Amino acid sequence: MTIYQQLNERELSGNPIRVGVIGAGQMGFGMISQIATIPGMTVGGISDIRLENAQKAKEAYLAASAKPNSVLASTSYREVINSPDVDVVVDATGVPEVGAKICMECLLAKKHVVLLNVEIDITIGTLMYNMFKSAGLVYSGSDGDEPASTFELYSFAKAMGFEVLVAGKGKNNKLRINANPDTVAEEAKERGVAPHMLASFADGTKTMAEMTLLSNACGFKADVTGMHGVSGHLKETVAQLRLKSEGGVLNSYGVVEYVDGLAPGVFVIVKGKSKGVIDQMNYMMKVENDHQILYRPYHLGSLETPFTIAKAVLNHEFSIAPLAGPTSDTVCVAKKDIKAGDPIDGIGGYCVRGVIESHVVTKEKKYIPIGLIAGKVFAKRDIANGSFVTEDDIQLDTNTTVWKLRKLQDEIYG
Repeated sequence: MTIYQQLNERELSGNPIRVGVIGAGQMGFGMISQIATIPGMTVGGISDIRLENAQKAKEAYLAASAKPNSVLASTSYREVINSPDVDVVVDATGVPEVGAKICMECLLAKKHVVLLNVEIDITIGTLMYNMFKSAGLVYSGSDGDEPASTFELYSFAKAMGFEVLVAGKGKNNKLRINANPDTVAEEAKERGVAPHMLASFADGTKTMAEMTLLSNACGFKADVTGMHGVSGHLKETVAQLRLKSEGGVLNSYGVVEYVDGLAPGVFVIVKGKSKGVIDQMNYMMKVENDHQILYRPYHLGSLETPFTIAKAVLNHEFSIAPLAGPTSDTVCVAKKDIKAGDPIDGIGGYCVRGVIESHVVTKEKKYIPIGLIAGKVFAKRDIANGSFVTEDDIQLDTNTTVWKLRKLQDEIYG
């Protein structure tokens, strides 16, 4: 039975999936509006640090819904998570520390969690996935985000028997590694998004985090620190993402990558394992090549999140999770000169950006995962612009929930 059929059954039986949403910003608001038109699903609660945001999302939902229901609007995520009118919780905050607290509250409340918070998954995802699994609950990244959309293609290709060589996404914004909320303020206003969010896109952190999530799901690593970031469309991508000995840029296969020119799509590059399959692929794809690209030319962000919600509740399935364990991290690189004693802000801020690195190197060189920049963090010594930030450089806030859970993850999984 399809998800649509299952949702229709829930609609007809008067037993809809009841969703609690934490974070009513751009992504959360869009998803809430989408749920209003989906059969067999309702919004039971909305939380945001600004009550007016939760109220606005509630009003938009009720205005669009053919069958309005009672919706709790609150500034307390705990109130929404523990509401008897909520079956599953969506974290749409994008804030690692908040995400850590939401996950723990969901565990205690015995509620599935769906993440529109890549930032928390790349920091403590392995621990959270296994804790939720042990509790008989679903912990999942969201359909519509590039990692899950790419992982869907990867899983399809593997199930078909292909060798998957590269998996990745197109980048939506030109890379500006020193972007901060001030430099993108005008653009953010024009686009109707928060400056910190746009800065995290522009400086590359979001792309690095998304490919880190994909890496931890499928076990692929970045070919080089930060990935190559080649430019081109489909043919150019296939040609460039080959081994150096084959005229490309790669040192090895089994890697994650981003491409300037394929946005807003996602892709995997595959190879048939026999001449018969390669010949058939060449015939079907109309391109004679032993490597072929499977490409989805869009992702719909939070508008696809309800599909993950449905899979979690109806079938106890996830869309993407860190199945391969700690494979990669998104670590901090200074994007300005920082002086000893300076406070350090986090993702999308003024001080650091994120770069994908293998987990082994992160441990060896004591790099700082960017999701740990939470609470009161300051520099212990001068840090030059462009330098990787290490444990010797900054003092992290060990009182934060995310720090405590990351420490536990490192102790258990290495």
